[in-house]
Amino acid sequence: MKASDVGVVLLLSAIGIIGFRPPFADYTFLIAGAGGLAVGTAVAVVAARFRLPAVLSVLAAIVAFFLFGTAFAVPGLGLLWVVPTLESLAALAVGAVFGWADVVTLQTPIGAPDYINVVPYTASWLVGFVSTTLALRWLGASRSVLRLAAVMIGPVLLYLGSILIGTDQAYFAGLRGIGFAGIALVWVGWRRRSQHTVAAESAKTLSRRKLGGTVALLASAIVLGTVAAVVIAPPAESRFVLREEIEPPFYPLDYPSPLAGFRHYTKVVPEEVQFTVEGMQPGDRIRLATMDAFTGKLWNVTGSETQADGTGAFALVGRNLPSPDFMTVDHESQVRITVGSYNDVWVPGVGYPTDIEFVAGAAAEAQDELRFNAASGSAMLLGGLREGDSFVVNSVVQRVPAADELSDVNVASVPLPPVYDTPDVVTAKAGEFAGGASTPAAILETISRTLSDTGFLSHGTASDSVASRAGHGADRIEELLTRSQLIGDQEQYASAYALMARSLGYPARVVMGFAPEFTDGQESVKVLGSDVTAWVEVAFDGVGWVPYDPTPDETDIPQDEIPQPKTEPQPQVRQPPRVESEEDELITPVELEESDSDDDELFGIPTWAYFVGLGILIPAAIVFLPMLAALAIKARRRARRRSAAAGHVRAAGAWEELVDQYAELGYEPPQRTTRVLTARELERQLGSDGSPLAALATDTDHAVFSGTDVAPEQTERLWTEAEGAIATARAAVSRSRRWLSRYRINRARKTRSRGSRQ
Repeated sequence: MKASDVGVVLLLSAIGIIGFRPPFADYTFLIAGAGGLAVGTAVAVVAARFRLPAVLSVLAAIVAFFLFGTAFAVPGLGLLWVVPTLESLAALAVGAVFGWADVVTLQTPIGAPDYINVVPYTASWLVGFVSTTLALRWLGASRSVLRLAAVMIGPVLLYLGSILIGTDQAYFAGLRGIGFAGIALVWVGWRRRSQHTVAAESAKTLSRRKLGGTVALLASAIVLGTVAAVVIAPPAESRFVLREEIEPPFYPLDYPSPLAGFRHYTKVVPEEVQFTVEGMQPGDRIRLATMDAFTGKLWNVTGSETQADGTGAFALVGRNLPSPDFMTVDHESQVRITVGSYNDVWVPGVGYPTDIEFVAGAAAEAQDELRFNAASGSAMLLGGLREGDSFVVNSVVQRVPAADELSDVNVASVPLPPVYDTPDVVTAKAGEFAGGASTPAAILETISRTLSDTGFLSHGTASDSVASRAGHGADRIEELLTRSQLIGDQEQYASAYALMARSLGYPARVVMGFAPEFTDGQESVKVLGSDVTAWVEVAFDGVGWVPYDPTPDETDIPQDEIPQPKTEPQPQVRQPPRVESEEDELITPVELEESDSDDDELFGIPTWAYFVGLGILIPAAIVFLPMLAALAIKARRRARRRSAAAGHVRAAGAWEELVDQYAELGYEPPQRTTRVLTARELERQLGSDGSPLAALATDTDHAVFSGTDVAPEQTERLWTEAEGAIATARAAVSRSRRWLSRYRINRARKTRSRGSRQ
């Protein structure tokens, strides 16, 4: 029966392994799971065959795990796909420990990192080894239900684990559940000890009854399981999986809004090469970040507390990125970007990335730190990009339809967060700029053209003829739209245009990126800080997010002509004769200053000096007077102990002084115990077994309890050793504890007294 037991364990484990399918990108997980099950089972069989002790069996299982793991779990990292390498062994170790967290945090379908298949390999290897060992070496001839259930714990945990780390879309849940339960129940029914004896009933009759019961059980399981799958099974959105409960430890709102740093590129680093791009096509722009939330002060991504799947919902994805589900593809793109002076967490790319591979620099080792938002096509690298980093981006680019193609297309119903504190002038200007346009596409095109045709471009640099304030909050947009001339750059125009579109009920968002100039066929493009730009995207049904550029190109800003007031001749009026005043009736400026200075002085010292002095002396008195009082009390205490008349009292005083000062330093002397035990406890707290406290305690006990006169030399030696131990303890604590000890008085004595009264 042992072979059949192992077969049932393998079959139940295989059903559990199949359940890993939903979160994985392909079926390579099945090879890893089957391989791990085979490795674990084979080691358990060999160990049982040769009766290896438990320690050797476990060591053999671990060796087999690494020896065969390369071929089954990470063949791409091995030599000739099967021979282990240092890289493959490291991947097996990392995957076995950290892969579980990646499985429940990576966005599905999971295709990276390379060690992700180590998760099913490890789970099945462990279940195969433990469950087979129990079936062969522990189950034995016993047929109790308890032992049979113990053998099934591994397959059951594997089955439940595949559900918990899966997705809300179950993988043949009804079929797998019926099969697992039916096989387990039949095995328990056939394997457990019969209550009938062979003498009472023939073996043939017993087998016939078991067979009939098995058929009835399977039929009932199929019927009840099918009904339960249809009637009782919860909907997919109510399915409990760990990935819905666990969020990656990443919050994009902890980082500043990228649009808030727009002027940094135009004014601080306009001529610095941010990065070099190879493979760009005419019309391509580089995207950095997409923002759809306006707080009244700035545009930013949507936080998870506002919208679970908004522009701030960045998932840990590895290398393979989910494809966008709301766009019309114009063309595919592959670019290689080499970072120059750019230093930020936002990963630049063209269009909507479908694959990002870091190939050089520090980022090449940080693929697992990549976070991606499929709705906006934005990516972030937690550690940030640095000079020398290089990566390849494969992406799809949204087609930009002509205005007449959108004449009969409505804007899409896309959930966006509300905008706050929009100036009233935005709504008024949106209606004014729209003119007589009637369709959404015409209204948006007219507003964009009005802004670009009537406005002027200024980055607020020294070369600009008119100043332009940075920022894109409500106050800056109100200033832009209420001045006699529209003056700003992409930061202000994109913000104003997006707010106008949102005020009309259209789904609009702001995108920040770079638009370098290059010619067709140019192999590489150096992107400068001055190439930074921002635009607006509006969602249209069946089309996707269509870009709009409301920023004007005109930089020759006309100066406002302010008419000078004309001077009008005034009639001449004869002035009355001047009356001379007596000098003593007037207060001269010198006398006035002297009077003021007299009022501001006290005893020849300016009044402000008194306030400054009091401001310094009062806090100093609060801090230092209690300290001086405590020091005086402790000095008197020490002098009284050291100058006692009897020698044994002076000896005991040295130990009491040591204990008190240890307590004042924050140590905890034990209550109501001997000096030797107190010394050992203080040595333990001090963390130094070499401290002379125990010897000092013994010498003090001898001096106190010997009944002989204690020589002055002996008491001086005890005091010297006590002071040395106190200095050691003081040096071992922090500066703050030494400072606080100056305010503490006799803490240990009070503690001991309180303990003795209890």
